[in-house]
Amino acid sequence: MSAGAVAEARIEPTSAQAARQAHILDAAEACFVRNGFHRTTMQDLAREAAMSPGNIYRYFDSKEAVVVGLAERDRERGAALVEAMERTGDRRGVLMGILGRYFSEIPREAAILRVDLWAEATRNPAIGALIEHGDEDGRTWLIETFVSIAPACDAPGLFATVAPLMKGIIVSRAVVPDYDPGPAVAQLLASIDAGLTGMGPHEGKTAR
Repeated sequence: MSAGAVAEARIEPTSAQAARQAHILDAAEACFVRNGFHRTTMQDLAREAAMSPGNIYRYFDSKEAVVVGLAERDRERGAALVEAMERTGDRRGVLMGILGRYFSEIPREAAILRVDLWAEATRNPAIGALIEHGDEDGRTWLIETFVSIAPACDAPGLFATVAPLMKGIIVSRAVVPDYDPGPAVAQLLASIDAGLTGMGPHEGKTAR
């Protein structure tokens, strides 16, 4: 057996495991969107994935663990998108491109899941902690990116201004079947552009 074949044999279990985890996460998204996080059981998830409950528990020991897996997958996809776009060397253009693409193209199913998890966070401390952690990661990344583009801008104030716009797009996408995010995305990008040049309405505000 060649060295290449040996290497392939060694990575196959990891690749198979990653594929199985991705399959479970896809099934979880379908269940959560259809039934809501609260009503979905691990048995429902197993049926959707066409796996036994025991197999599901080999990969995720709770619904909260599945949400962690979904969040990690989103972060990996986001990191790959950032890396691809940053090759242009234009950080401002990269930021506008990432946000414009994300908020213009977010699937309704993904928006519904996000809104459902926000609601669940109000009654489930574990989900609340996960959502808070994810929100803080996003806030930190955006503020650091604002500063890297325009060091003199009020980055926390700019974030405080645009955060409600971003959440509003997601909520509208979830609850309005034929929602057109174009105008709201244009407003979001214009607000960021103005803030980076020191002309935004956020000047003098502080983030909470």
